[in-house]
Amino acid sequence: MKKSAALIAIMTLVTTPVLAAQQGGFVDPNTPAASVKQGGFSGNSGTVVTVKQAQGMKDDSWVTLRGNIEKRTGDEDYLFRDATGTMTVEIDHKRWEGQTVSPKENVELTGELDKEDNAIEMDVKQVKKLP
Repeated sequence: MKKSAALIAIMTLVTTPVLAAQQGGFVDPNTPAASVKQGGFSGNSGTVVTVKQAQGMKDDSWVTLRGNIEKRTGDEDYLFRDATGTMTVEIDHKRWEGQTVSPKENVELTGELDKEDNAIEMDVKQVKKLP
């Protein structure tokens, strides 16, 4: 019994620093340190395209759109508009990260295109308000 308790104590002491060191993520060396939040990829995640260009792209393409969110059309669905057209975007509640956005404000949405039949939608992974 004493051996198993000692073994558990030793394993706990050895593994705790390893678990603590597994925080963070990739940091782009060209990104200023102050702009890095809580781990994950920091850098260009998708090509900046228009709605019209996105409609001609392949399913699962990673893109960035810039424009305005006009209105909510469902629980997590919104109508996005840029100068070339409109597209449905799905934004999970956690992706807002405390930001409040109105239809008059410009945003940058980064995510993955989801094409089914003749419909296209963007699964948004990051919402960024533009100045």
